[in-house]
Amino acid sequence: MVEDIDEVEDIDLAIVAYLDEDDWYVQELPEEVLESVDAIARELRRYPAETGAVALISVDEDWLLIIRVLGASVRLLLSDASAATDWALARSAFVQLGLPVEDDDEQVPAGDLGIVTDLGTSASELAELLDDFDLYPEEILSEVATRAGFGTKFDDVAGLSNA
Repeated sequence: MVEDIDEVEDIDLAIVAYLDEDDWYVQELPEEVLESVDAIARELRRYPAETGAVALISVDEDWLLIIRVLGASVRLLLSDASAATDWALARSAFVQLGLPVEDDDEQVPAGDLGIVTDLGTSASELAELLDDFDLYPEEILSEVATRAGFGTKFDDVAGLSNA
């Protein structure tokens, strides 16, 4: 459990975004739910969302996790499958996906590359963003948020604004 507490401190940002009555709402996720994909999914179900609440999470300036919940459906994308060997949160993504964790996992995405297609970023565009090793996870998530229509709000909550 101490390992998980240390791990939560390595989360750079954890933000939920949801569309309600044609307006995007963006806020930080509570720290206590960041222990696993299941806990995050339970939290996301609390938000009123026409298109599903979306969690945008960056860890240790190294990898990202997108979780989208609409009703009982949980979709997710882990940017780096190799993170599952070292990080409990990434391992919980593998459990959710029903994948085995292997020590030799390559630095490739795992999960649903089409997770935000209806929000303006196609699977191929998301794959290109993830393949750009010059981009930090926060920058990729900011781009996804911008294409979805809540980029300014995301950047403000994430502390990425130039203001």
